[in-house]
Amino acid sequence: MFKLEKRVSDSRLMAYLSPLIAITLTLISGGILFLFLGHDPFEALHTFFISPLTSVYGWTELGIKVAPLLLCAMGLTLCFRAKIWNIGAEGQFIMGALGGSIAALQFLEADSRLALIPILLAGTFSGLAWAALAAWLKTRFNANEILTTIMLNYIALNALLYGVHGPLKDPDGFNFPESALFADATLLPVFSDDYRLNISIFFALFAMVAVWTLMSRSWIGYQIRVLGEDAKAARYAGFKDKHLTWFALLTCGALAGLAGVSEVTGPLGQLVPQVSPGYGYAAIIVVFLGRMQPLGILLASMLLALTFMGGEMVQIEMTLPKSLTGLFQGMLLFFLLATDLLIAYRIVPTSLRSSRATSLNQG
Repeated sequence: MFKLEKRVSDSRLMAYLSPLIAITLTLISGGILFLFLGHDPFEALHTFFISPLTSVYGWTELGIKVAPLLLCAMGLTLCFRAKIWNIGAEGQFIMGALGGSIAALQFLEADSRLALIPILLAGTFSGLAWAALAAWLKTRFNANEILTTIMLNYIALNALLYGVHGPLKDPDGFNFPESALFADATLLPVFSDDYRLNISIFFALFAMVAVWTLMSRSWIGYQIRVLGEDAKAARYAGFKDKHLTWFALLTCGALAGLAGVSEVTGPLGQLVPQVSPGYGYAAIIVVFLGRMQPLGILLASMLLALTFMGGEMVQIEMTLPKSLTGLFQGMLLFFLLATDLLIAYRIVPTSLRSSRATSLNQG
């Protein structure tokens, strides 16, 4: 029999090495998985992680996927630093895409770039409003934000499906569940006509700097950190935890909404049911893998973005299911949590006598 025992002190070095250990274990497990699927593990891992980045086009595609992940992750960082376990970035992302698309469809004949401003604002506000529901439920009824945000994700997904199958469906779209193509003037500017990378990557990098500055240089950032470290101490110091909860959730919703509207006005150019391959959920892994530090989150965003591209690559070149993306992301999160657990706790054997005594006491 074994039990977990808290270590006397946590190793700061091991805490930072934990993501690297988790990545290594994920690669080893992935190689074994490919071997069981009948493929050369080295060739398959090369196809998954290296082949997508062997061209300039591949790097620009990586930037397209990094932008929404980074935006969602920076908002989640605010929540998680305050110990507000918001799992709803996916729903806030979808509502941002939905709200922005409704606005974009009002400007199908627009020929001015100024039309892009209300569209981006509509998407950002839609994500913010969706997060406000979770904030209201938590501060008014003390509802568990994990449950409410997960349920709001499903409601947002069904709202999206209703939109593309109903009022937002393109009447000239041959009955496909998708909106009309947006006007060129309402699409985010790209850096080159040869690539799809657009200015949403600047939105993400600006959000990273802004959140880092907020958390490390501002009074409200200090209050959020104290609230996350010790809620009782924060209340004793006079910090208004409900106000901080609203602030963290609304900021997260706004950033996720901006990510959503940037996706439909960026590489997609219309609203489709597959607007998100799971950016909101993957951003949770990004935050923990990046240790809630800006540079770490940026690197983790690139890694998770690469898993999306790798899944598409093995599907095309090796006829493997695209769901391998989710499998790799799941393994990465599992090994990260397991490594963190073993850094904080150690496994010790329990004697047979003490086990029997415990059983008798419980009986």
